[in-house]
Amino acid sequence: MAKILIIEDDPKIAKLLQNYLEKYGYEAVITEQFDAIIECFELANPDLVLLDINLPSFDGYYWCRQIRKISTCPILFISARSGEMDQVMALENGGDDFITKPFHYEVVMAKIRSSLRRAYGEYALKGKERMVDLKGLTLYVERMEVAKEESIISLTKKETVLLEMLMERSPRVVSREAILEKLWDDQNFVDENTLNVNITRVRKKLQELGIGHAIETVRGAGYRLVPNWELSS
Repeated sequence: MAKILIIEDDPKIAKLLQNYLEKYGYEAVITEQFDAIIECFELANPDLVLLDINLPSFDGYYWCRQIRKISTCPILFISARSGEMDQVMALENGGDDFITKPFHYEVVMAKIRSSLRRAYGEYALKGKERMVDLKGLTLYVERMEVAKEESIISLTKKETVLLEMLMERSPRVVSREAILEKLWDDQNFVDENTLNVNITRVRKKLQELGIGHAIETVRGAGYRLVPNWELSS
């Protein structure tokens, strides 16, 4: 999982960010030596930086420029400043995004995931990341995540496989037998209710993205995914 470097001089905010990042499986490192940020950066070697503007000695703009001399990793500014010029300066000094305090942690997480996708989503040596896109709904198969606009939801392995089948064959019907065979090695020992439970879970995940009634049950046949979300976009 990605490593995040937190450069924030308010210890309470820094600790809250660290706890929240670790809750989602990230490794979070807090900088406390504000006169040696570059040394801390090199030691941590992070995948992404959360950088405050108001810092002792030199401000975040200065440190962003210094980091840019040695790294192209994503840098997200976090600041109580909300003026347009502050956001312009953040971007012009090498930042990738700007988050205004007080912030919602889900917004912070969404921006972090978005920045990490843009920076590391594809590797030339490893080939292109496998994803399925349907009318703006994107399934990241290896990461087991589904996204719509800026919202991202984590999936289980079975939910990922199930949604992949429905998205790839949409709007055609996917038979219950095909799903059972794909999700379980021996479908003869699968309770009839087990598939229903997994369908319900995927429906709930889509609802978290604002997508409702997209998975239709076709009696006697199976299920199909109807991209009704494009009508409201």
